[in-house]
Amino acid sequence: MRLPPFLTLTALEAAARHRSYSRAARELHVTHGAVSQQIRKLEDELGTKLFVRQGNAMVPTATGQRLADQVTTALAALHAGVDEARLAARGPLVISSSAAFASRWLVTRLERLARETDEPDLIVRAEDRVADLTTDGVDIALRFGCGVWPGVEAATLMIERIFPVCSPDFLVRHPIREPRDLLDAPLLRHVGLPWSMWLTAMGVDEAPRQQGLGFEDTALMLDTAAHGVGVALARSGLAERDLREGRLVRPFAGEVSVETGNHFVWRADSPKLARILKLRDWFLAETADLRAS
Repeated sequence: MRLPPFLTLTALEAAARHRSYSRAARELHVTHGAVSQQIRKLEDELGTKLFVRQGNAMVPTATGQRLADQVTTALAALHAGVDEARLAARGPLVISSSAAFASRWLVTRLERLARETDEPDLIVRAEDRVADLTTDGVDIALRFGCGVWPGVEAATLMIERIFPVCSPDFLVRHPIREPRDLLDAPLLRHVGLPWSMWLTAMGVDEAPRQQGLGFEDTALMLDTAAHGVGVALARSGLAERDLREGRLVRPFAGEVSVETGNHFVWRADSPKLARILKLRDWFLAETADLRAS
């Protein structure tokens, strides 16, 4: 047997609770006749009486009371679910980012982000792990990669470019005028970004003659370069702040675009989806020039 319509069940529950069709009708903002009709239809479908008149009261039968009690329990569960969903939708938006990207790129935009958006409650997590956006309480991830991850949506903020950077003092002490000059310079190496990628694109097929320091942490490598230890092969997004503030400089032009980039990632089934999409649009507007360059 199909489930009776929702209005029929709520009419039954309200009438049993008030012991009155009229008071049930006022609570549900319908007419007395509508409540009476819904209950009569349910009685016809079930083949049993659900209410009997006792004076001015409509008293539920034993069957009617049991059914009304079950509807009351179900309605309470529905209300609890709606309240839970409402609280989830109103909770803070949690953004996860790698520590390097947060400190080198995101931190310079947080003040403007707070000023230009109507999102009152943001939490930023700088963490060197991939948020799953399901069990860890994260709503948005700023990820570096190819832009395709299962189970989530992604919007490209910028495709990275790589180029050499060093401190102004280092450039004074090591006159570097062209890519080939780097073969004799101390090169700082990131384990995931080989110098050969950039040198080959610049037409330099020889291997560097100095084995410089190696790093797994990009931020630490850039800090080391800013202290004049050597030349680092930098990702454009992470070097932006240091270049703007003059801690690092580019010794010459010459950059290579790579297939990986920075992406805004979210779940399409998030209860906070409307707020997430507004924030996504802000990030896309913020990085429009970076995607065009």
